[in-house]
Amino acid sequence: MLFHVYGANALPQWLAMIGVLIGLILLNEFARKTKFGGAVMFFAIPAALTIYFVAIAIGAHLGQEWALNNQTHLYMNGWFHYAKLYAALTGCIGFMMIKYGWGIGKEHWFKPFPFIIVAINILIAVVSDFESAVMGWNKWWLSSEGVWLYGGWHNVMNGVAGLLNIFCMTAWWSVYSSKDKTDMVWPDMTWVYIVVYDVWNFAYTYNCLPTHSWFCGIALLLAPTIAALLWNKGGWIQNRANTLAIWCMFAQVFPLFQEVFKDGFFKFNWVTLPVQYPEGIATIEKIYEVAGGEAAAVGKTVGTDLVAANPTAMTVVSALALIVNVIALGYIIYVSCKRHINPYKEDVFVDQKYYKDAAARIA
Repeated sequence: MLFHVYGANALPQWLAMIGVLIGLILLNEFARKTKFGGAVMFFAIPAALTIYFVAIAIGAHLGQEWALNNQTHLYMNGWFHYAKLYAALTGCIGFMMIKYGWGIGKEHWFKPFPFIIVAINILIAVVSDFESAVMGWNKWWLSSEGVWLYGGWHNVMNGVAGLLNIFCMTAWWSVYSSKDKTDMVWPDMTWVYIVVYDVWNFAYTYNCLPTHSWFCGIALLLAPTIAALLWNKGGWIQNRANTLAIWCMFAQVFPLFQEVFKDGFFKFNWVTLPVQYPEGIATIEKIYEVAGGEAAAVGKTVGTDLVAANPTAMTVVSALALIVNVIALGYIIYVSCKRHINPYKEDVFVDQKYYKDAAARIA
């Protein structure tokens, strides 16, 4: 198994993950169905949260206790979380501009925007993977979010897989509004890309967000995929951006929902750790003690001769991510050569039923 989901906490762990999954699916439907829903989720709420984040930053700079002890400041103050949140929100707004034909959203030159914003989001994760490899090669290291990570070849493999994944996105100009104006449709982003992206992104969360990956590596990936495969053909990337932004906003404000502290303390019994921590919470407690307790600062490392790690699962999922992305990119190149097309200007998967169903939704 990939996670410690046995014993007394198994029921709350599974219920919490399923609850997050259902919540994300429902909120995505609320956001995509109407302009009002989209405005609430991606304009009103983010505006209020931005004011909240700025207030926390100013308060912390001034040394005010309420800000210094705020959940967001303590546990979600790293560059990655803010970059991911606002990159995802930018995607959501841009996709709304395309599907509703707002401003430059109706211009042909703006059509590659979805590719650009997805590529940026992938690159953010790739940088994080490579950062972990550099900071903690075959040893534990304390990230800026206060999480003990284990770096190694798995980060390198998955970082390369992420770079390849960018070029597995085809037909950059072939994005449209659906007939009912509920979705931005990208027909050539079929189940092929959805699968290889999900495998890569799961490996990323498993490597670099291990204490959160039960939620952001499973529930957050399943929510847009279920919608895209069952009732929203061609709308996966919109689903993905929506659910990612919604989850990032929630996690930024309520990190304790899923947080495991650097000393092994956690607030809720549904928090779930992957098997890279062989003894679960006990492994984190050992790393913390060996690292010097409260004296442990960002970048602090602990060797596996002192506290054991289990990188096998990370290596397997990262290798799988690299393999499936190589295969997908190879297939795209093969089809492109056979049909004498540019896969980034023309549709590649035109013979797939998924593509045809998605294309039938175009206005």
